[in-house]
Amino acid sequence: MTKVKYYYDPETLSYKKIKVKPKEKITKAVSLVIAGSLLMVWGYFFITPFVRSPKEKHLKREIEYLKLNEELHAKRIAEMQTLLDELAERDNNIYRQYLEANPIPTEQRKAGFGGVNRYKKLENYSSSDKVIHITQDLDNLANQIYVQSKSLDEIVKLAEDKENMLASIPAIQPIKNNDLKRMASGFGMRMHPILKYRKKHNGMDFTANKGTPIYATGNGTVVKAQRSATFGYHVIIDHGYGFKTIYAHMSKMNTKKGKKILRGDVIGFVGNTGRSAAPHLHYEVHKNGKPVNPVYYYYADLTPEEFEKMLKASHEEGQSLD
Repeated sequence: MTKVKYYYDPETLSYKKIKVKPKEKITKAVSLVIAGSLLMVWGYFFITPFVRSPKEKHLKREIEYLKLNEELHAKRIAEMQTLLDELAERDNNIYRQYLEANPIPTEQRKAGFGGVNRYKKLENYSSSDKVIHITQDLDNLANQIYVQSKSLDEIVKLAEDKENMLASIPAIQPIKNNDLKRMASGFGMRMHPILKYRKKHNGMDFTANKGTPIYATGNGTVVKAQRSATFGYHVIIDHGYGFKTIYAHMSKMNTKKGKKILRGDVIGFVGNTGRSAAPHLHYEVHKNGKPVNPVYYYYADLTPEEFEKMLKASHEEGQSLD
């Protein structure tokens, strides 16, 4: 119910209704609307910063959480990059150097991604720069991890090959020291006992009693086990990696062609067959098709003193036994 306002008329000594003109009503209403609007604007700019709605508070917490995550991700990416760099350093300068493999260039390890814009779908957002930067860092890390993974696969294979190579290279004496009478003749020019002239002696002669066991000096495959006029009963082992060994003048062979041999296997026994002047083992080492001095391939079972003694005897001029 609309309130009715009155005023006192002193002339009539009575109360009369106050009549408000429509124009005044409109003016008053407009004034109230303007005043209310101004009050609302003032409240928005001066009060809102201090009084936030639950939704605004929630959004603010989410923004702070996202900023914290961004910092944590950046820190984590930096830590992972440091670890990858250290692994790459060990990979190139320790593992690959020991295994005699070429290092992987830095340009290959940290190669970027070319071609079309991979991050176009991340553009046109308020935080596009930060998101694109983090995504690029993660992509680069993924690429480096892939390269390092392939490198480790290669290193495992190289290590297996290295182990096989070390087991295959001739590395022990073909006759044990306690069975050995003496090392009769070394590598080089020697007087042949039967032909009676100096000729190249391509191996070393070990004198021992007939029937003394002869040992394979490295892993390999027997490529020849037969008798000839020169070597008598003899065995040739292919060790791979360019190495072959020859064991000649046996009294009896203990292997056959095609057989897989391990270092230390007995492949025959000392004898005096073929062109030989006395029971002994004629032993040769060939590298890439050429005979080399066997004295440098006994490192696995000789002490430094024994090696020095063997080295001195191998260089002394003397007559061979074959």
